[in-house]
Amino acid sequence: MEDQPFVHIPAFYLAIPFFFLLILFNWLGFLYKKRQVRKFPDIEPAGLGTAEGSLLGLMALLLSFAFGIAAAKYETRRQLLVEEANAIGTTILRCDLYPDSSRNLFRADLKNYLEARIEYYEVGDSQDQIDKVISRADSLSGLCWSRAASLSHNPAYTVPTLQMVPALNAMIDIVTTREAARKSIVPRLIMYILLTLTLVSSFLTGYGSKGHERRRVLVIAFALMTTLTLYLVIDLDRPRQGYINLSNAQLQMINLRSNFIESK
Repeated sequence: MEDQPFVHIPAFYLAIPFFFLLILFNWLGFLYKKRQVRKFPDIEPAGLGTAEGSLLGLMALLLSFAFGIAAAKYETRRQLLVEEANAIGTTILRCDLYPDSSRNLFRADLKNYLEARIEYYEVGDSQDQIDKVISRADSLSGLCWSRAASLSHNPAYTVPTLQMVPALNAMIDIVTTREAARKSIVPRLIMYILLTLTLVSSFLTGYGSKGHERRRVLVIAFALMTTLTLYLVIDLDRPRQGYINLSNAQLQMINLRSNFIESK
């Protein structure tokens, strides 16, 4: 995501200039129509009719398609966050299957691991910081795995091992799954085509307006509602920014800290 243009600009600040661009393109379409009318006074266009309606329908279809992709990816990220919280919580609980000597070592590493995974979300979209946090979490989970593997050779720990190994596997594997989901965004080509189609639609609605004056209320309403929809698509596609984020789901991870506070 680091190489994507405008990725660090909040969606709200992208929406504002786009709103005025839609109005500008509508105005340009209207000016072009007036120029054509002056040039060919006997052939005044009364509106684009079916062609205009088809183009607006295509724009609406692509908008709904992009919105559906963004919403699905957002929901996937939210579910993975909750699943990871459950996986870490299960691993913490299964530490109690071991004697205190091993249990305390597991819990100390898992406490640091939990903090690293909480920080993974809080660092935002900085790829360098994300890589550092993931590397630290991998080191801590590797310690837990090495300890569990070492204890598995002791027949006295057969039962705890059979419970701990699957929990550790789930906890480690979901890190890769969640990172892949973070990088999975609405394809940029779809967004570029959508933006282009929206601007062209705005131009044609200005060109197809009837009469010699634009209906400003309709122009502003079209630009506003289209911009709001695009804003929602972009905001859903950036769950670490903006107003539509994963903070509520992240609370499930933060609440796991209570497992260590209560044990004091």
